[in-house]
Amino acid sequence: MRFLFKTSYDQDIDLFRHNGQRFWYALLLLALLAAPWWLESYGLSQLSLMLIYSVVGLGLMLLSGYTGQFSMGHGGLLGIGAYAQAVMNAQGWPFVLSIPLAGMLAAAVGVLFALPALRVKGIYLAIATLSVGFIIEEVLARGEPVTGGNSGKMVSRPQAFGWTLEGERPFYFLCLAVTLICLWGVVNLLRSPTGRAFVAVRDSEVSAQCMGIHLARTKTLAFAISALLTGVGGALYAHFITFLTPDSFGILHSIDLLLLITIGGLGSLHGAFLGAVFLVAAPQLISQAKDLLPDHIAQAPGLKSAVYGLVLIGFVMFEPRGLYGRWLKIRTWLQLFPFYRRGLFARQKSYQKSERLK
Repeated sequence: MRFLFKTSYDQDIDLFRHNGQRFWYALLLLALLAAPWWLESYGLSQLSLMLIYSVVGLGLMLLSGYTGQFSMGHGGLLGIGAYAQAVMNAQGWPFVLSIPLAGMLAAAVGVLFALPALRVKGIYLAIATLSVGFIIEEVLARGEPVTGGNSGKMVSRPQAFGWTLEGERPFYFLCLAVTLICLWGVVNLLRSPTGRAFVAVRDSEVSAQCMGIHLARTKTLAFAISALLTGVGGALYAHFITFLTPDSFGILHSIDLLLLITIGGLGSLHGAFLGAVFLVAAPQLISQAKDLLPDHIAQAPGLKSAVYGLVLIGFVMFEPRGLYGRWLKIRTWLQLFPFYRRGLFARQKSYQKSERLK
């Protein structure tokens, strides 16, 4: 196993814990930068979708995984960002301005989500955010002069200063750049006093309040930042699907986003990316598996939902920490082999949440 001995303050504030992390993350970044040259157009578009969902997953992970606030209305916030980007893009706004502004508009709406969070929690908070999501969907359907209503709205390619991002390759690099910026911001936020306040509220609201943390301000800020990231992801998502309808941002999309962070691993930024990979890759794997199944099963209309439900039940029962939690156990087993002990991970339950979910 690796033991870290920090001898300077610079080591403590470094984004990377050790040189091994720096090497593997640099290798991953090089692979992503080289992806347009070793992936075909379809594979590159799917990778772009993974990056978009990663941005949205970072926002929801910050809210649910690190602040402990449950939301079932983020599909509506995704729609706010998408429609805002579509309107500004149609008016000729450059994407370097329209994408942040779409996120800010979603953040303003996200503050409305925070209002019920100040008074309720648990299942009641889920119902309250679900209601706000339904309201957003209805507003998008009724605002025909701006959103096109149920008839939908076309979205053209991103443009800036007379330059249009045509093709999959430029759009992929835009998604990659936005993802890296959002990841850098979230990592630094979690290391700041604000991020530590988020974790304190998640672990115990009473203890956090006793430590001087303002609960209302902290929860409102968490919802706003989460909505900001979701709106930015929605702006990119609008250019990806190129045609927007209100029912594309309803309860089913919100459930998919919750599935993303749950299967990826709550309380981990890695989990947001692993969950995005699952959310994009799972439909492809299901469609390929249909060829191996009997016709009466392969053609069943609820096959995808059934598979998602079984996978979610399996993770909740056998691996609550998600894909990233499973990877941590595999990595620890490899580091300790052949001295691994069977009951090593059973003792994790005695730790605080902030110690387990790193």
